[in-house]
This record gives sequence, C-alpha cells and structure tokens, in this order.
Amino acid sequence: MFANSHDVQLVSTVTDDSKIVWKSFYDSVTLIAVAEDDHADDCHMMNFIGYVLSIMVLLLGREDVKAIKNVERFKKDVRVCFPMIDRLIERCDLLTFGDTVNAVDTIASSENTVLQSFLDAFADCAASPYGCLMVHGKVAVATRKWWSLTSEELVLLSMLVSSLTQCSSRDIPVFLPNLSPEVPHRLMTFQLTRNVEVCVLCGPSPGLTELEEEVGRFWRASYDLLRSILLVHPTNFSISSTLDTSLLGFVLVNTETNRCLCSIFPHGNDDDPLEEHERRHILRSYYKHVVGNFFSSKVEGSGKGPSEFTHVAMDTYLTTDTHKCYAMLSPPHQIYALYKPSIPTFAMRSITEKTLFALIKDKGVQL
Repeated sequence: MFANSHDVQLVSTVTDDSKIVWKSFYDSVTLIAVAEDDHADDCHMMNFIGYVLSIMVLLLGREDVKAIKNVERFKKDVRVCFPMIDRLIERCDLLTFGDTVNAVDTIASSENTVLQSFLDAFADCAASPYGCLMVHGKVAVATRKWWSLTSEELVLLSMLVSSLTQCSSRDIPVFLPNLSPEVPHRLMTFQLTRNVEVCVLCGPSPGLTELEEEVGRFWRASYDLLRSILLVHPTNFSISSTLDTSLLGFVLVNTETNRCLCSIFPHGNDDDPLEEHERRHILRSYYKHVVGNFFSSKVEGSGKGPSEFTHVAMDTYLTTDTHKCYAMLSPPHQIYALYKPSIPTFAMRSITEKTLFALIKDKGVQL
C-alpha cells in the first residue's frame, strides 16, 4: 500500500528465511503467497499465484471473480476452490510436476495406441471433440482437440479430476480460463476401474445418465489393456531401451505440445537410500533452480535470465554428496535428470543425452 501511494510497484520481498509475493487481478482480487525462500527466481511463485487465480476462474467463472458484488458471498463461493488449491500447495507429496513445469503430466505405455481408438469412439458417442483417458491423475491418451487446449487448461483439468474423491461418474460445470472463461462447459468423468477415468467436455447434451449407459458398451473390451497400463505406474513409462542404472529420476518436458513425463522410479522400485519424497523434492527444486536462472520454459517470466549471460545455456549440472543433477535443452524438449553420486561427473552429459533420445524416439512415448 505504501509503494502504491508513491507510484512504485513492489512485487516481492524476502525475510531471513521466507519469500512473499503478491499480485492484483481485475482490480478485484489480490493474492499473496508466503513460502520458504528457496532462492529460486520469482517466476515460480508468480506461476503459483497465477494457478490459484485460474482455479477460481475454472470453477466460478471470470465474471464472478472480476466483479465481486458481495464479498461475504464470494468468500463462501470460493470454498469450492480449496481442494484444488490445497493440492497445489501440497504438490511436493505428489508424483506430478505439471503445475511446476506448465505442462500436463502424461503416462506412456505401449497400450496407448490401441486405447486411443477406444477414446475416439467414446468421444464421438458423447458428441464431443474433447476427451481424455487419465491413469493415476496423468493423461494416457487424449483427442486432438483436448491437446489443443492451453497448457494451463490441460494442467487444471487434470488437477481438478485428481483432487476430487473417486466416484463412478461426475458432471461438473467448468469455465476454461483461456478458451471459454465466461460460458461453462460440462466436464463429465467416468471411472472405468480404480485410478482410471475417462473425461469428456460437453455442451448441454447428452445427459450424464444417458452417457453412463454407454460406458460399458464402449470400454468393456479394453479392460485387459487398462489393467496393463496400471502396471506402468509408478515408473510412468514402458520403453524397449534400457536406461542407465545411475539414473534415479527425471522430468522430460516438451514445450511445444505442453506435455511432460516424469519418473522417480525409472527402473521400478529400488533400494537406493534416496527415498521417494526426497527424489521428488530434489527434482522439483532443481527445476526451479535452473529455470529462470539458466533456462527459459513455459513458466511465464522465466525467459529473462541473468543479465550477465551473453549466450544461451544448453546444459547445466549440480553435484552434492548425496546426488548429482543434469539439465539439458534439446528444443522443443528439456530434460532434468537425477543421478546417484557415484556417477562420474564427466559422464552425465552423454548419459543424459542417451536417456533423452531413448525416451523421445520410443513409439510408446508420445511427447
């Protein structure tokens, strides 16, 4: 308030161990985020704030956020957003990176090609060009129109489905923040088996009950395929190539298609002393350390980079006593890899490059 009264824009501040950022939207809402200072670029906290606003638009509509007529009523209405916002805050406990990298999490399996035909047929029955199949909160296959949504919309829809209590079917009105922020669509979801859901975006018709009756007819024959793709979790991919045994995890992002593939168990469950939550935390922290400081990405504001650089960095690495990390740009792909500390530092570049090409060249991985 002091800065505004003196015609100065103050966007963030830090204490000894914390960072505070804030931003106003539509002259109606000011969002303030307080977090531990991780010394990452401010673009990541701003990205978080942007997602909080988009969650409100997704569930309430832009007009209700833009023109708040009754503050007390808005406080009650906005509670519907809390489960998604909680999921955003608690993301360190989840094996998803979509909101961090601004690309939707995917799961890659050799069954995806066949499942695509099942999905296309079901979407046609629902009279919708927008459909996707989600496995453990990650997109396995989707229609062409679903992939045409913005990265933010893709992430938000996956986050919404994952944040809800599992049930056999749902019919939820949603406002797409970029495509349709003022006119709602109907997001209908149907549970095919545990942790597998098919989602379609529809207009006024068909009805939920009408479509429920068609689910069995279209998906019954795919049951064995769905059981197979469930076995891919938590590795999240199945490829014919063998990855280096020093690899503990990775995040692979395609900045053109807005998709990412992540794994903290690239060889299945192992007995490495770095536990699951530590691997997640290290990969997420390393991404935030690199993007905005060395690399740019889909995260808005990450493209400015440090002013002292006169070149575009294509590789960077980090070594510690407990692990090593390597990041590589190969447009449109970016890979962030986590290794055991025993890997020779000079070998990380070639191994990361081999890992990247093994993943993107495999027919089962459609990034």
